[in-house]
Amino acid sequence: MKKLLTLALVLLTYGAVGQISGGVKAGVNVSNFTGATFQNATQKALIGYHAGGLLNFKLGAVALQPELLVSASGAKIERSGLTQNYKLTYATIPVMVQLDLGGFYLEGGPQLGFKISESIPDQTIENFGKGLDLAAGVGLGYRSSMGLGFGLRYLVGLSKVGDFNPTTQQNPDFKHSTIQAGIFLMVGGKKKD
Repeated sequence: MKKLLTLALVLLTYGAVGQISGGVKAGVNVSNFTGATFQNATQKALIGYHAGGLLNFKLGAVALQPELLVSASGAKIERSGLTQNYKLTYATIPVMVQLDLGGFYLEGGPQLGFKISESIPDQTIENFGKGLDLAAGVGLGYRSSMGLGFGLRYLVGLSKVGDFNPTTQQNPDFKHSTIQAGIFLMVGGKKKD
């Protein structure tokens, strides 16, 4: 009960001095695998997507922005003239700390991803990707006074993606590398005069 009262007091205090807003966002992912090579193969970027919701807790020029997104990433692997898509879809939770620069912002923070599905052409690998993916992100963006904005973010993988035994053609010791470009719409928060 004490913890609940403390949480309520913190939220009320924050609401009195800060700004809370929420919204939706969607965009494009350009991703690849880094850190290990696929034997006799060329890795190329794969185009995917991200979409979901976000909250923004702003106090002065600093904000904390947790998000919940569905995000598709992976790579194209070209071997012997055949190009195949290795696609993994995650429920991701990025938590970005943002610095407001008068409409423009800079951001950075961790991201936790939970694998939802995978589409892998190599039928000899039963479980291609691990269930958990850790990343760190940095980015920049712009938010208008109406709440409409755009952002660009780079996510570098911190954990290994592969969850299979090494084969003669593939090493599981690779990580994600993803560029995200998207738009968002925020509502709520106090407007500056």
